[in-house]
Amino acid sequence: MNSNAKQAVGKDFSVASMQHARAMTWKVVDEVAKRIRPGMRESEANVICKAVLQELGMERIWHPILIRFGENTLKTFKERAEVDPQLAENDIFFVDLGVVWDHHEGDAGATYVVGDDAEMKACAAAVKTIFDEVEHHWRSTGAGGKDLYGYAAQRAEALGWRLNVDIKGHRVSDFPHAIYKAGNLGDFDERPDASLWILEIQIAHPTRPFGAFYEDLLA
Repeated sequence: MNSNAKQAVGKDFSVASMQHARAMTWKVVDEVAKRIRPGMRESEANVICKAVLQELGMERIWHPILIRFGENTLKTFKERAEVDPQLAENDIFFVDLGVVWDHHEGDAGATYVVGDDAEMKACAAAVKTIFDEVEHHWRSTGAGGKDLYGYAAQRAEALGWRLNVDIKGHRVSDFPHAIYKAGNLGDFDERPDASLWILEIQIAHPTRPFGAFYEDLLA
């Protein structure tokens, strides 16, 4: 499949609609994070998330709700949670949502900290820093997807964190993007077009059992 096919869109695709889907998905992520409290379990947070999605009038979800607490922040999207952890007073969590709004796909995720654990706060800040640096690298150099993730690994190591190299980003578009079989951003040699790819960054603490996650549209 050539790069044009991997970056194809449907006849109803709209950049404005992609931006709307992005904004609405972030609105849900932020609102859900505000409602998560110590003592809550992951399953309870999922119930809250479903309620917020209904409140804001989502069209549908296109990938399962993923909310990870504590040690589960080290798990990838495809790894099932073996337990239903309870958020501690000093803890870390992330929210990852894929939602369809007006027939276009939003995908956003961010990490949050409760309490005053300095290393957890540093981890949550670092994953956003690495994301921003990689996004800037994309804008300023025209680097392809493989190069972006090579750069992400370098920046994570330089900042003292471990990049999860199994998390490589993916396509989005007018729903459903899966028909284009575009694969992972981290396996895409050419420069990714704007408003079509999600950059995902997941890092881990070098010694402690937690990590952080951030994703957003390359726009």
